[in-house]
Amino acid sequence: MPTSTSTPQVNAANLFHFAHDLAYGTYTSAHYAEFQALLAHFWFWVVVGGYAIAAVAFFVVVYTTRNIFRLRERESKYYDTVILAPETEGGMNPRWQHIQSLISGIGASEWRAAIIEADIMLDAMLTEQGYAGESVGEKLKSVEQSDFNTLQDAWEAHKVRNQIAHEGSSFDLSETLARRTIAHYEAVFREFKII
Repeated sequence: MPTSTSTPQVNAANLFHFAHDLAYGTYTSAHYAEFQALLAHFWFWVVVGGYAIAAVAFFVVVYTTRNIFRLRERESKYYDTVILAPETEGGMNPRWQHIQSLISGIGASEWRAAIIEADIMLDAMLTEQGYAGESVGEKLKSVEQSDFNTLQDAWEAHKVRNQIAHEGSSFDLSETLARRTIAHYEAVFREFKII
């Protein structure tokens, strides 16, 4: 009787037969061919699955990267926009009201806080006006005298703020100097209609 040389079918029963025959020493080359076919079939699906997982991972990476760049653009637009506090119904800027309450205090610590707050407000104003720089001093250096009538007032006030920042509580801040410094800031803010 002629034997057929067809490819053995791969199924779980063949695997169990091969394992049984291998365990009891009765396997033949025909069983070995079945095992090879089973492994080839299994390996084919491992490769196909690997490619499928790689393709999905590639699209996930592309999608995520694109969304991260979109998020960074939105964050950049949001955080690069300087928002000054809105004026209240009475026409007074609430930040300026806070600074006025601090300068009206009785202690040097409140006066220092008022000057530092006013300098922060000056920094925000300069940024809104389009002046570039890492600090208030750098922004003031880039200002044209003709564009900024109270430039000298801004410098005088900022110098006092720097002394406070560098010397801290050892800086002898008198009430007169504190009020004069706040008056310099006020002149600048009135020129630019911040207050």
